[in-house]
Amino acid sequence: MAAPPLGLACRVAGAFATPVVAHSGFCPRRLGPGLLPSKKWSGVVRMGAVVGGGQEGEEDEELRQTKEQAAARRRWETLIREQKIKTLTPREAGYTFKLTDKALLDVRPSNERQKAWVKGSTWIPIFDVDASVDLGGLSKKVSNFVMGGWWSGSSTLSFNKNFVQQVEEKFSKDTDIILVCQKGLRSLAACEQLYNAGFENLFWVQGGLETAEEEDFEREGSQPFKLAAIGGVSEFFGWTDQQRRQAAKEGLGYRLVFTGRLVGALVLLDALFLGAQRIGPLLQEMQPR
Repeated sequence: MAAPPLGLACRVAGAFATPVVAHSGFCPRRLGPGLLPSKKWSGVVRMGAVVGGGQEGEEDEELRQTKEQAAARRRWETLIREQKIKTLTPREAGYTFKLTDKALLDVRPSNERQKAWVKGSTWIPIFDVDASVDLGGLSKKVSNFVMGGWWSGSSTLSFNKNFVQQVEEKFSKDTDIILVCQKGLRSLAACEQLYNAGFENLFWVQGGLETAEEEDFEREGSQPFKLAAIGGVSEFFGWTDQQRRQAAKEGLGYRLVFTGRLVGALVLLDALFLGAQRIGPLLQEMQPR
C-alpha cells in the first residue's frame, strides 16, 4: 500500500461514513455515529487551509480536502475490513492493556495529554501544538483563535514528521501496540502510518478516550478522560457537551461551580459598565475649555 501524504490527517475530520468493521475476537459490527470523530473536531481541520485567499482558491481547497477525506476513509475501511488494523472498544482496550503485555501508545497532542493520560502508556504525538513563531505560524494561530479557538480552546496543531521514526525507536515492528487518541481519528491515521512502515500488530481504540469510562483505564492527571480536549470560554462556564454529561452524573454541586463563575462574570461586566459611565463625564470635565 502506498504511503499516504504527510497531510493525510490534516483534513480528514468528518471523513467517515458509517463503515462496517470486523472486530478482533468479536463479531463484525458497525461503527455508530456517536463513536466517530465529530465533523466539528477543531484542532486539525483548519491546518493547511488557505488564509486570506480568494473565494475561488477557498473552493478549490475545499474540493481537494473533500477528495483527500474520501480517499483516507476508503484506505482505513480497507485496513479494518482486512483485519490489518484490529478494533477495540475503550473497555476492551483497558482490559487488554492490564492483562497482557501489549503496549498502549497515546498519540494525542500535549495539551490533551497533560490533562489526563493512561498510567503506563507511552506518549508519541502524531500531531502536537504548533510552537512556530514565523509569520505563517502566527497567521494560522490568529485565524484559529478568531474562527472559534477563543470559545473552544482549540490549538493550532502541526504534523509530527518524526512520528514513525520515534515509534520505531521505542518499539520493534512485531510489538502488539494499542493506539489511542481523544476521539479516534488521529489514532486511526497513526495506525495507517505505522502499518505502512511495517508494524504488524496494531489495535485501534474505537471512539478514543472521550468514549471511555473512568473505570476502563487507570487514569493519571487532573481531568477525566472525557474532558481532556475541551478549553476556552466554553469550558470556563461549563457549556460544553462533555461538561453537561458530567454534570448529569456529578449533580448539583458540579453545576453550582459554573453557575458561580457565570454570575461572577456578569457582576464584573456590570461593574465595568457602570465604571465607564461614571468615568466618561469626569473625563469631559477635565478637558480644557
